[in-house]
Amino acid sequence: MGHSLGLLGIMQMKLVSTLLPTKPFFLCNCSVPFRLCFWNKTRVLLTRHYSYLRPHSSFSYTNMAQEEGVVVSLQEWQGWGTTSPLPTMVAQIVHDLKGLEQDLDAHMRFGGNGGKLQGNFRIQEDKKHRATYQALADSEKKLQFYSARQIACRILGSRGYLCQKCWLPMEDCMCSEVTSCSLHPGIRFWLYMHPKDFLRQNNTGKILWQVFGVDAASLCLFGIPEHEEIMWNSLKVAGKSKVWCLYPNKSAVLKSVQNAFDQEPVTSDEVAPSELKGETIHHFILIDGTWSNSAAMFRRLQDKAKLVWGDEDLPCISLNPGASAMHKLRPQPSWDRTCTAAAAAGLLSELQLLSQFRSIELDKQAEAIEHALSVLLDALTKRRVRMGRSITRKMRQTNIR
Repeated sequence: MGHSLGLLGIMQMKLVSTLLPTKPFFLCNCSVPFRLCFWNKTRVLLTRHYSYLRPHSSFSYTNMAQEEGVVVSLQEWQGWGTTSPLPTMVAQIVHDLKGLEQDLDAHMRFGGNGGKLQGNFRIQEDKKHRATYQALADSEKKLQFYSARQIACRILGSRGYLCQKCWLPMEDCMCSEVTSCSLHPGIRFWLYMHPKDFLRQNNTGKILWQVFGVDAASLCLFGIPEHEEIMWNSLKVAGKSKVWCLYPNKSAVLKSVQNAFDQEPVTSDEVAPSELKGETIHHFILIDGTWSNSAAMFRRLQDKAKLVWGDEDLPCISLNPGASAMHKLRPQPSWDRTCTAAAAAGLLSELQLLSQFRSIELDKQAEAIEHALSVLLDALTKRRVRMGRSITRKMRQTNIR
């Protein structure tokens, strides 16, 4: 260069040499001035390590994606069962995990129960994420970070291993045996899913969008602000009278299906999908998570409902008890509790008995869910047998009644 770098340039060189000891200054080969090149690279590294501790900016993910390539594409993200954009914090955490790989010169490995990170990388990443979590200012930020990290790790750990449609290992894919059908356009399901159930092989909520499609059965991930905003925007348009939660909480206002819909006007004319407006669609929220996690998820729904509609509780529907076929493999606290997909099938079956729904064949739509559940049970059973694992349901001790 024909001019002096100056004091600022020397300071930048020293900072870069500290952060990048394996890439000395004189080996750099780029078409832009040295000062700009090194300063941009340094900013990328600093952003990588401190991105959670400051507000989101347009630089944080967009510029890094331009310089180093998007780690998770929109196509890949939506392939797992959603129509949303890639959540900002999930994108940041995925990028930071890949950056940590470079800094440690080690590859991420996943395995064991739940497909968790393994080896020395896990130890270093655990220290980093714990420090980040503790530094976050409030419980809402902590929840968002927790959820995003769970999802980011599950995406990276499932690449090339799980089928994106059915969330089963490739060799056990059941997609060809699932029969799809259309859900009545006056009904929409929302799968309010805990991050620990995302990409879980024996999760049953995924069956609903396998059968009905992602627009009729929409995924909403707990603690992911972009997802929750999409769901609540739709619920606001529909109005509280058209929103129901399927959750057997005795402290909430519970109604049976018949009591909830006995005031609905009876009509023999089925409304065409193109003629339906947001306020004519019934929205059903299914809490998709373990029973231990569901209480916190339901409280979050209740708190949001009070902000949107006032002090009244979010209306809940109770279903007639019935055990799902999945009881054989996936334990429930008691035999009167059921899995997410079976709850959806039970709801459709009970609605079918009402005069205003009798002509739209909800029973056949319920049968499609039950068939897919049987397919999932068969696929999981064959996998367990092949791997030498027990296929006997273990009884679980619980205080839940």
